[in-house]
Amino acid sequence: MSQPVWNVMVATCPSRTSLARIANKWTAMIVIALSGGSLRFGELREAVDGISGKVLADTLRELERDGILTRTAFDVMPPRVDYALTPLGETLREPLTALGHWAETNIEAVQAARESYDDRTA
Repeated sequence: MSQPVWNVMVATCPSRTSLARIANKWTAMIVIALSGGSLRFGELREAVDGISGKVLADTLRELERDGILTRTAFDVMPPRVDYALTPLGETLREPLTALGHWAETNIEAVQAARESYDDRTA
């Protein structure tokens, strides 16, 4: 039996959901934050400045469902839960870190382009 041919450019291709998940800004930042190793919820919330607790919890749940990260709960008091990248999640580390680096390196050019565009269209 042959393997299906996946194509994210086709509207009905299920690979689109994976692309949408990893193209999400919060996913990228969570993967980058977990690149250094496992973190607790509060540590992740601190590392990903600006994310609400609800959005972080929802995104972590979605990433766990997709096999990108693991959630490990420890039977201790106070309760402790760690999040870490799975081997599948590790495959996203390099490209998403590169995208973060690109954004940091090129923000001044992007801001200049935005200002130029806004001036031309005002």
